[in-house]
Amino acid sequence: MPVPMDAFDDVRPAAECLDLLAAPVAAAIRDWRGSVPVQELRYVDTDPAIADTELLVAHYGAWLLEQSANCVVVAGKRGGEVTLAACLVLSHTRVDVNGTVRRRLGARKASFAPMDTAVGDSGMEYGGITPIGLPGGWPVLVDAAVADVPYALIGSGSRRGKLIVPGKALAELPGATVLDGLGVR
Repeated sequence: MPVPMDAFDDVRPAAECLDLLAAPVAAAIRDWRGSVPVQELRYVDTDPAIADTELLVAHYGAWLLEQSANCVVVAGKRGGEVTLAACLVLSHTRVDVNGTVRRRLGARKASFAPMDTAVGDSGMEYGGITPIGLPGGWPVLVDAAVADVPYALIGSGSRRGKLIVPGKALAELPGATVLDGLGVR
């Protein structure tokens, strides 16, 4: 079975590409503490014009869809309080915002966070937000299917470039909770 590294000509350890990553992502990789060695996190340079999953897999191969994961920022609201959370699901699924996420956050209402909020609060570019390097108080909800993949192709914090990260490492991120049913078809 191919892995995401097979789709790219130049795959480098992410720790050697910190200058190419968004500042919070570079800081998280510099200070990596997970059980998966930091050398297992890899970086590939990609054209920002094809950063969106649909365009990326059309260019590099449809098989990548099963091994790519999207990170979306969700705002859960209860009373006057808003909780921002990152949700990571395989790219061929969508986040169950009004079911799994809303219940997990204890929110009365949940929706995708406004782009300005997601970008401003994460310090990352829209279309490149990744769960690595998010603010410390954010819950990181990881679909069990993402945690189970040997490697997931995810954003790098900017539209240029992608990270290839073992699913196990994503499940161990600070604030991470692995949930069955977070990603639905």
